[in-house]
Amino acid sequence: QVQLVESGGGLVQAGGSLRLSCAASGRTFTMGWFRQAPGKERELVAIITWTGGTTYYANSVKGRFTISRDNAKNTVYLQMNSLKPEDTAVYYCAASRSVYIGRGLADYDYWGQGTQVTVSS
Repeated sequence: QVQLVESGGGLVQAGGSLRLSCAASGRTFTMGWFRQAPGKERELVAIITWTGGTTYYANSVKGRFTISRDNAKNTVYLQMNSLKPEDTAVYYCAASRSVYIGRGLADYDYWGQGTQVTVSS
């Protein structure tokens, strides 16, 4: 069983930056970040494979967000730059024991509790 704990969320002004961290209690392979805004469905933000060699970004964050991982620490990061009010959401870390990229919620075995990111205009 793997537990995931997110941190780094908070309130920032538009144009600012935040770095989210997700610490896993055990070894994981593919990891991803999802977000859920009020009144909307949970959506994929970014994915990274266990080697870090393959990443995927939603078009809405491409060029602004960067996902990375440190396998020695079992930690994945989401660097968020040039934040916009529409980025406001609860951000969730997810992990899979599979080495394959998955874009759906069902592809992930473990989920964190979520961390709130609020971007003011």
